[in-house]
Amino acid sequence: MTAAEQVETGRAVRRGHALRAGGLVLALAALVLVALVSVAVGAKSIGPGTVVDALLHNTGTPDEIVIRSLRVPRTLLGICVGAALGLAGVLMQGLTRNPLADPGLLGINSGAAAAIVVGISFFGLGSASEYVWFGLLGAAVAAVVVYLLGSGGSGGATPVRLVLAGTAVAAALLAFVQAMLLVSPTTFDQFRFWQLGSLAGRDLNVLGSVVPFLALGALIAFTLARPLNAVVLGDDAGRALGAHLGRTRAWGALAITLLCGAATAAAGPLTFIGLAMPYVARAIVGPDHRWLLPYAAVLSPILLLAADILGRVIAPPGELAVGLVVAFVGAPVFIALVLRRKVAAA
Repeated sequence: MTAAEQVETGRAVRRGHALRAGGLVLALAALVLVALVSVAVGAKSIGPGTVVDALLHNTGTPDEIVIRSLRVPRTLLGICVGAALGLAGVLMQGLTRNPLADPGLLGINSGAAAAIVVGISFFGLGSASEYVWFGLLGAAVAAVVVYLLGSGGSGGATPVRLVLAGTAVAAALLAFVQAMLLVSPTTFDQFRFWQLGSLAGRDLNVLGSVVPFLALGALIAFTLARPLNAVVLGDDAGRALGAHLGRTRAWGALAITLLCGAATAAAGPLTFIGLAMPYVARAIVGPDHRWLLPYAAVLSPILLLAADILGRVIAPPGELAVGLVVAFVGAPVFIALVLRRKVAAA
């Protein structure tokens, strides 16, 4: 390559970085806008001026109380949960080298569900803030079991083994959950509201319980950006590039457990977000995890908050659980994106 070609290549790389950075800024601006709408929209619509005034000043008005005690915690939790699911999805797809993998493949959602069912049945849990610790414990235990099963034998924890172990553990835990719900109608009545996935009724106590786990999981995820770029090239290529495959998969599994486990414990099993938004981010910025991770962390809460807003206004004076809205609205859009990319690649 000549000197002129090297200079031109460097300029192209810098332009690409500038475009990606600009896109990320626009996505952050969109997230702020959606968050403001989330605070303003509900059973009672509140004007933008009132929202800003309530956020900046402790006025003591009924609108300010609603905004500070209900809508702000709900919106903040939506941002944290959405970002966590997006990051977990990127990690899962990178570790398995499957762009359509879901964080639930490691059995984390099933582990959280099983622990919460046990908590409701035997310990009388009755609120979202009480579910969090049981959900986190169940997610952690399930992830450890899956990793131990997937890393047994020669070759260590390969992507195929982890997925197979996760599928088996999830199936066993799902059977346990169904059995518990069948023998206890009271447990079923309480559990079904959590199982739908919702941001409603979560206060700052719930947010404070999960934020440390989400922050640690996010920190681990971003430190794995470069190793994941080597892992997705395959085991041989990854080793040739100096990546420690076992270490990367272990840390990745830990990050997924923290992110997906805490998010699931707080808001219920919100499917689709961890599958679709990393795919959308990859379509925008390509396979580089240094950009995939921040894009997924910003785009995912935009989808989650938008679905939550739609759930509040689609059936007044009640609302639909955000898990239902995400599935019904997001799935057709995701299918259209997949089909469009297939047609373009044909």
